[in-house]
Parts: sequence; structure tokens; C-alpha cells
Amino acid sequence: MTFHALKDIIGTKSRVLEKKRIVLCITGSVAAIRSPEIARELMRNGAEVYPVMTENAQLIIHPYAMEWATGNSCVTKLTGRVEHVMLAGEHQEKADLILIAPSTANTIGKIANGIDDTPVTTFVSTAFGADIPIMLVPAMHASMYKHPIVLDNIKLLRSLGIDFIGPRVEDGKAKIADTEEIVDSVIRKLSTRKDLDKQKFIVTAGPTFEYIDPIRIITNQSSGKMGMAIAEEALSRGAKVTIIYGPGSARPPFSAKVINVKTTKEMFDAVVEELKKEHCSCFIATAACADWAPETSYTKKVSTHTTEHLDLRLKSTPKIIDMVKTVSSKTFLVAFKAEHDVSDDSLINTAHERLVKANADLVVANDVGRRGVGFKVDTNEVFIVDREKETVHVPLASKREVAMKLVNVIQKKIM
Repeated sequence: MTFHALKDIIGTKSRVLEKKRIVLCITGSVAAIRSPEIARELMRNGAEVYPVMTENAQLIIHPYAMEWATGNSCVTKLTGRVEHVMLAGEHQEKADLILIAPSTANTIGKIANGIDDTPVTTFVSTAFGADIPIMLVPAMHASMYKHPIVLDNIKLLRSLGIDFIGPRVEDGKAKIADTEEIVDSVIRKLSTRKDLDKQKFIVTAGPTFEYIDPIRIITNQSSGKMGMAIAEEALSRGAKVTIIYGPGSARPPFSAKVINVKTTKEMFDAVVEELKKEHCSCFIATAACADWAPETSYTKKVSTHTTEHLDLRLKSTPKIIDMVKTVSSKTFLVAFKAEHDVSDDSLINTAHERLVKANADLVVANDVGRRGVGFKVDTNEVFIVDREKETVHVPLASKREVAMKLVNVIQKKIM
């Protein structure tokens, strides 16, 4: 690809939307201020984005903002170049998706009734004929969602195959869906791989807390980003995903079931309960559980004004991966093993020893002492080791790319 200053972010987060062409349609809602952010996040995941705006949308943000955001000219009116046919017509170069974000109630009504009087509605009409998927992100006052005709229009469009994302109800108000939810929905919509359909995955993620007193804790630097990337990848390929999540900073994908926990014991108990509910195809233990906890924790804050020294006797916490096969023997178990500043051979050997001890099927090893690897960063480098010690090395890449490589290995093993 020829260098383009405005498009240099394409694929910087992942390539899950690589070669996907998305027409981002923008209508006259104040939520249009979010459209550049939505476009940029789609691009970071590999997509090429083409903006289309109604006249009223241009009263909220200028077309130049969308041209800057996408690196492509913004369609604000239809000309002799028949832009709607070029991007949404029935031909080999047609777009992969029409995304209307935001969409007003007015635009929803027009689409539902076949009214075609703005660039956005013309693109939608053309997309219907070319069998291009359409996703719609509504943005309107909460009371408008209660209007019976608006509700009828939404029901009709859903019956015609249009997907709706949101709204997000917050503080008693209906707001446009979060950017993460929009991008996650687009990725799942455009994923061509559904090779994990009907498979159930359980992913543990984030750190755990062990309390010294009600305020002070023993923990680690895990953010949960690797676990969330794996959950997103599995969801995009059709799996049903449950995340058992310690107090991390990464946001879980919206379509996953999330069980929030704090301590290692709480995570242990939640894992046992979920494994007993129904068959789990694959259990992936990305969580960085605290290995040690105070033997006795204080029920009240320990004051430094009265105590100059505090002696703590620590005990080991329960090892979740050591019990998974005991509870669910047929579950494919993927362990994670982190080391610090060791050689590749030592990392692989130690990881394989842990696999054997846990009776795991795979272990994913990384060295968090290396630059760009491990906690809080968006990248990782891992070695995926199986029972026979065959190893797949994934060089430094985005965590979503690492997740894709890992899930590829898992899919071949369990299917």
C-alpha cells in the first residue's frame, strides 16, 4: 500500500478487518461528534472507511473532519460520479458493510418506508439491492424510542436483516452505543470464520486482590488486555464466551458473559461453578492470580501512627488450572506462564513443566521482562507449547493478533 499520512493507523491494533471496505453513514444527531472516533477505531482494526453525510450531519461536524479521520473524500451529495453505485452497487468492488452511526429516528423512518432523499438513504437503498449488510446505530432522545411508529420501523428493519447496535442506557438517558461495542459488533458481523460455532469458552482475565486490610492489597500489574483479546477473537468466530474477570482495566466485549470477582478464592469458586453448569469446550487461564495472600487479614485499617513494623505471614493461593481437569476432564485446558528475563529455551522448558503438572493441553509462555511484552501494553510475544513440546512462536504483535494465532491453534486441536 502506498504511504498515506492519514491512513497510517490502518491495522495498528489488529488486521481482523483487513481488506474490508466500510461505508460510514452519518446523520444529523449530535452524536455525530463520535463518528471520527468510530472511523479511526475501525481503521486501527484494518478497515478502509468511506464517509457519507447528510446535509443535517454537516451542521454538527464538518466533512473535513471525516476526510481527515478516514483519508477518503466525504460524500455530501450525489454527483455524476454516482458515488452510491461506486461504493454500494452490485459489483466486485462493492463495500462489505454500510454502517449508519449515528442514525436519527428520521433516517430510520425513511429507510423503513423506502424514502430516498439524502446521500445516506440512497446508499442504503442501493445496498439493499446489492445485498450488502447494513448495521444501524440509533441516536435519539430516550422518549423517541417509546414512539410506537419508531418501534414499528425498527421491528420492520430488523425483519429485513438490518442489525441494530445499542442504544446504551445511562443515567436515565438513551445514548449512542460505545465505540468499543460498535467495533466489536462490526468485527463479528464481518468475520468470515465461524469455525467455533456452538463451542463454549471460559476465559479468566485480569489480576486478583488479596487483602492485607480493607484498604491495602497484594496484587500484580495485569490489565486483562490479553484475556479480552482472546475473548473477542473467540466471539468473532462464533463461540459462546464467559469471562471470569478480576479487577483489570480492559473493557470486556459486550457480547460476552462477564462474572466479576476480586480475590483468587472468588475466581476459583466462580470457575468451578461455571465448569459444572455445562460442558466447556475450552478453558483459557490468562488471569494473573495473586500467588500469595496474607494468612490473616486485618478487619480494620492498620494505622502507621501506631505500628512502625507490620509482619505478614503469607500462604499460597489455590491454583485454578490444577483443578480444571478434575472438575471437567474433557475441557481443553490452556494455561499461561509468565517469566521474567529468561532465555527462550528456559521459558519453553518451564512452561512445559507447568503444562504437565496441570495436565493442560497447551501453555502460552511469555517473558514480561522483554520490551513490549506482558502487563498493561497492547502487544505481546508468546511461545505456544503443546503436550509433545511442539512450539509455535508468535513474534511481537498486537494482543489481538496474538489471540488470533492462539485461537487458530486451539481450533485445530478441539475440532
